[in-house]
Amino acid sequence: MRTHSGRPALVLAALLMAAAGLAACTPNGGSAPSPSASTTAPTPTTPSPGTPSPDTETTSPAPSPSAAPLPSGPGQGNAELAIMVKPSETGTPANFTLVCQNGAPAAESQHPSAAAACTALKANPAILSPVPAGKDRVCTQQYGGPQQATVTGIVDGSSVEASFSLRDGCEIAAWNAAKDVLGSSGGAD
Repeated sequence: MRTHSGRPALVLAALLMAAAGLAACTPNGGSAPSPSASTTAPTPTTPSPGTPSPDTETTSPAPSPSAAPLPSGPGQGNAELAIMVKPSETGTPANFTLVCQNGAPAAESQHPSAAAACTALKANPAILSPVPAGKDRVCTQQYGGPQQATVTGIVDGSSVEASFSLRDGCEIAAWNAAKDVLGSSGGAD
């Protein structure tokens, strides 16, 4: 844009540079602002005590909406779990319980291979804390089958709420790591 004073072109260039700078800092990669977004600077507000400033950058990821991950490595081997494995979207799910005490199955367990499941949990309770998919995680695009599983309960005093499927290589690896607990290989071997 060319004018007699050159100011509108300078203002336009400054706005474009500011927008490019903001795009690099936005969490969604700088997508266009919503139609209701204002082009004026926001009015500063004072955050309530204990609330970080909106301009504060963090280096840690946002917490997962699911339960906290279990520690990796040997555990105590104590668990009370409800496990559901669906062979397909419309298939009849298999439901069973797993109760472990010090790495050994308790009498009330209704798991197809309770001893192997309790041993796996004692060896590494983190197998029930699969890493959620993220932008920086590369997974092979392979399909392992329609099976799905959910595990809820408590392991070594920590809440567990995990979902498993076979939609890609990362999820197949998580399923295979937990297959003794899931009671099914799901066709992903």
